[in-house]
Amino acid sequence: MSVVASREGTSAERMPRASSPGIRRRRRSPGASPWWALVFIGPTALGITVFYLWPTVRTLIISFTKSGPFGGAEWVGAENYVRLFQDPELIGALRNTAIYTVIALIGIPLAVGIAALLNTTGLKGRSAYRTLYFIPVVTMPAAIALVWRMIYNGDYGVLNAALAAVGIDGRSWLTDPSTALVAIAVVGIWAGLGTNIVIFLAGLQGIPDTIMEAADLDGAGPVRKFFSITIPLLSPSIFFVSVISVIGALQVFDLIYMMLGRSNPAMPNTRTVVYLFYEAGFLDNDRGYAAAIAFLLLVIILVLTVVQFRLQKKWVHYE
Repeated sequence: MSVVASREGTSAERMPRASSPGIRRRRRSPGASPWWALVFIGPTALGITVFYLWPTVRTLIISFTKSGPFGGAEWVGAENYVRLFQDPELIGALRNTAIYTVIALIGIPLAVGIAALLNTTGLKGRSAYRTLYFIPVVTMPAAIALVWRMIYNGDYGVLNAALAAVGIDGRSWLTDPSTALVAIAVVGIWAGLGTNIVIFLAGLQGIPDTIMEAADLDGAGPVRKFFSITIPLLSPSIFFVSVISVIGALQVFDLIYMMLGRSNPAMPNTRTVVYLFYEAGFLDNDRGYAAAIAFLLLVIILVLTVVQFRLQKKWVHYE
């Protein structure tokens, strides 16, 4: 009997104790470690820190210094910012940048209309049209500038030849201060049209067919469906394109640099904020002043982006 009792006592000791009904034990899996999250987000975080955050901080530091003619830097505090806000060229650059941005936004409704046409049921050659519209996106900016300089040429340009065919006198579009900025903005719209069309096409194809069928049963026409159904359901894509379009327009430089040149008489009417930064940093070798211009542009972009995100709550409709 004692042997049996001892065996029962030993087996009872080996059995795990039952936990209380109100307590649950969590078993931690071997791979559930917070270090694995760092392994996956580490490369992205490192890239953002090295290529975005640190350059921003470095630019802010340089904006409070003044570079010497043979290198080195001297701390001057807010002197560069005081000089910047007293610079009459800054007002002109901000005005030109704002005008270019407003004109560039015209490309958004244009891209929406083209995307709606390309999304028409039964349209033949849809892929070919998409390719034609997207070619400028993958074309080198230098090639785009060269071609459009020939088109805008006042002596032998294609545009003036077409206008002369209908009895309209052309002009030198890129040297006339009243038309140079608009002409460059048109090129910017044309160059970015393909990207916007692809984004809008993706948004249009995500609209359920049942909604359009219900609108047909209610007797809605194409125009009513476009403004009452397509535009509201496409508003998230329109908002995204508007944000990236504003950011891209505020940073315009390459088209102005390659299509005009420094000696162009229309340059004062087309000089943007980024071009002002280029002149200060690369031509005048004034890195501190150039950094102040760059940081001012960063603040402007941040403010406008925040405003857009605040306003999107009133007109963007998410399903």
